[in-house]
Amino acid sequence: MTENLYSPCRLCPRECGADRSGGVRGRCGALSTPVISRAALHMWEEPPISGTRGSGTIFFSGCQLGCIYCQNREISRSPDFGRRVDSEGLAEIMLSLQKMGAHNINFVTPTHFMPHVAAAVDIARGRGLSVPTVYNTGGYELVDRLRRLEGKIDIYLPDFKYSVSALALKYSAAADYPDIALRAIAEMVRQHPECRFSDGGIMLSGVIVRLLLLPGAVANTKLALSRLYSEFRDSIYISIMSQYTPPPGMPPPLNRRVSAAEYRDAVGHAEKLGIKNAFIQQRESAEESYIPGFGEEFIAGCPQHGI
Repeated sequence: MTENLYSPCRLCPRECGADRSGGVRGRCGALSTPVISRAALHMWEEPPISGTRGSGTIFFSGCQLGCIYCQNREISRSPDFGRRVDSEGLAEIMLSLQKMGAHNINFVTPTHFMPHVAAAVDIARGRGLSVPTVYNTGGYELVDRLRRLEGKIDIYLPDFKYSVSALALKYSAAADYPDIALRAIAEMVRQHPECRFSDGGIMLSGVIVRLLLLPGAVANTKLALSRLYSEFRDSIYISIMSQYTPPPGMPPPLNRRVSAAEYRDAVGHAEKLGIKNAFIQQRESAEESYIPGFGEEFIAGCPQHGI
């Protein structure tokens, strides 16, 4: 049942139609068996996601969006980097992370393996998975595919990268990104119309939208804030992130970090709008890299199924 959506592949808005089950790579670069580059406790997510014990992150290799400045380019552009697992193996990893104390199971860039993720959640829950599941995505999603995740995903953690089509085209070859991402977020909010937290402040369900401020693109972030707040008000949380790290060889202005003035401008706009449900980073976050060491950490005894 996990294979039928891969051939022809219509899992993401690219709708490339590749016969991924038949050995043809999709626009994401991947075949139909998930490849995981890292599975470990992660402390660098938003506070209600990472908490005190960490988020049980599972990083998938390959990506359908292909941003030129990708912060995880080591794996997003190397679809075979890591270990291949089937749904059974993925479920075992989820249960192992729960035993390690993870507050949740966090699927990072899972869109191109959505059928396996959905099946694995069902298997893991049947075997005792009790922590929330997190769908951590670039925001470039099809609504009808997200509907297949209803009841399986507890927390949606999408980016809203671009509010301007020209920027989306320039940096991600996806001029349709703003409208598609807003529709996707609306579907996520439909599934979880309010954010719920434990007594200890750990998120149980809801939507957190991430805005990675890019250098020279404050206007894009300010418009994104305005559009999100106009449409969703306080039903979502918004995370304004300053830690953009320029990969080698980027053209200006992507060849530098975000300035303190740019970040203050974006945060000031959120305050003017009256946004209360926001995560704001300290300035030192802009001087740090939050990119994990892929291939350096994998949970002990991780199974390799479906190779």
